[in-house]
Amino acid sequence: MRQRATPSELRKLIGIGNYQFGAHAGDILFNRNVRIAHSRKTGRIRHIYYRQRLIATLRPTDGFLALTVHGARILLAEVKNLRNCVIVQNDVSEHIRRGGDVFAKHLVGVSELVRPAEEVIATDEVGRLLGVGTALQSGNDMKQFKRGVAVRIRRGIDEGTTTSTVDSED
Repeated sequence: MRQRATPSELRKLIGIGNYQFGAHAGDILFNRNVRIAHSRKTGRIRHIYYRQRLIATLRPTDGFLALTVHGARILLAEVKNLRNCVIVQNDVSEHIRRGGDVFAKHLVGVSELVRPAEEVIATDEVGRLLGVGTALQSGNDMKQFKRGVAVRIRRGIDEGTTTSTVDSED
C-alpha cells in the first residue's frame, strides 16, 4: 500500500538523493507529494512513487537509490551537470535504448567523480535519456580504458513491454 511520506522519511530520502546525485537532486526528486510503499516484512521504505509512477527503489543492501527511467527523466529535466551521468556516442544510442550495456570505447564524456557500483544515467551526445544502470568502473577508468563494459544498463527507455517485478506495482 502506498502512502504519503512522513516528514522524517522525506528528510531521509532527500538526504540520500543529495548525497548520491549531487546538491539539490534529492530536493528535486522528492517532495511532499511522493508516495511510499514499505516492505511488508521489515516496514522499511522500498519504493518511491510520484504521480502514480515508480521513480526509485531504496535498495536494502546498501541504502542507496536505484532510479527508474521516470526518476532519471525528472533529474535530467531539472538538474544541470549531473555528476552521475555518462554520455554515449550517438551511433550506439539505439543499442543502449534497448537495454544494451555501455562499453568504455563508446563513451564521449563522464565525470571523474563516478565510482564503481554507483547509479548512473546514460544519455546520448544531445542529452536525451537512453537508460539507467550501474557503473562497473570509476569515471577516470572509463576515460582511460578502451575495452570492456563501463556501465551495466538495468533499464533502457525502449525495452518494450517487458516489466520487472518492481515496475509491476505501478
